[in-house]
Amino acid sequence: MTSKAELACVYAALILADDDVAVTGEKIQTILKAASVEIEPYWPGLFAKSLEGVNIKDLITNIGSGVGAAPAGAVAAAAAPASGDAAPAKKEEKKEEPDEESDDDMGFGLFD
Repeated sequence: MTSKAELACVYAALILADDDVAVTGEKIQTILKAASVEIEPYWPGLFAKSLEGVNIKDLITNIGSGVGAAPAGAVAAAAAPASGDAAPAKKEEKKEEPDEESDDDMGFGLFD
């Protein structure tokens, strides 16, 4: 029953966000009642409270950015040098290491 209630509230919140309507517990409950979905009375208020102050459309469009990703300003600040007088970093030369034998060199591979 819990997963049904959660899913119903998510869909109702998405409908409200798509119509640019504020997501409130009463509005979620109204949509669920119109769809003949019966859930525990605390779910709509819980979802409305958790989505308070969140732009749902931005949340959906930025889903690929991943959890724990730094905000763009933090990344730009980290990329900028700390001071203008700092010496440019030396480019490290890549030392070539001898290649280890691969399975293909041994005469057997994945599709043999």
